[in-house]
Amino acid sequence: MKAIILAAGVGKRLWQVTQHRPKCLVEIGGQTLLHRYLTSLRSVGIQCADIVVGYKQEMIRAAVAANSCDVRVNFLVNESFHRGSISSLWIARTALDDDAIVMDADVLFHQEILRRLVQSPYPNALLMDETVKQTGEECMVVVEGGRVIALTKKMPQHYDYAGEGVGFLKVRHADATHVVASLRTHVDREAWQMEYEDALVGFFADVKVGHEKIGGLPWTEIDFLEDVEKAERDVLPKL
Repeated sequence: MKAIILAAGVGKRLWQVTQHRPKCLVEIGGQTLLHRYLTSLRSVGIQCADIVVGYKQEMIRAAVAANSCDVRVNFLVNESFHRGSISSLWIARTALDDDAIVMDADVLFHQEILRRLVQSPYPNALLMDETVKQTGEECMVVVEGGRVIALTKKMPQHYDYAGEGVGFLKVRHADATHVVASLRTHVDREAWQMEYEDALVGFFADVKVGHEKIGGLPWTEIDFLEDVEKAERDVLPKL
């Protein structure tokens, strides 16, 4: 199993910080998010990571060169990093050559969260924080009939239950072609401003994707300056 880390974006909503560095190099408690990712990957036995880079990529390359945490890192370059995140996952389609954990690069999380996904009995799976209800920007894991039907900010009319997605997706190598096909339907229409989550609807229709509930475990996505403060104040002490 390998990791695919999507770290190409500008992080405009955190511009006070990201004008100086990529979001994955934001420091929480003296360690960058990227360092924490690599350490967590190593702790669950994942020794290889493909990182999609773009914005200020030289800083990410330098950070990995300084300390890769004994993870073998390969870089994939998204020259169109100003587009939606579908562009990064499309670049990474060539890296879906093994069972993989696709990871947004902007989450501070307890290692048990990653371990729960890696060890999930579902070969394809998402993480769901079932304690979170959508109030605005949350990207939700939506379940109906025992399977994930969407990962989206736009809730469908009918579903059984939902919870916030953590931003990590486990994909079985044998099912990677379905991920690529799902993305391709939107790439062929040049819908480059999409987020990759909404481009996976076809994948969820074609493949049974399970979910693991992680409510109660500490984590937060880093999108805004107040998220950095929340991470330092509320999440870091629990890691």
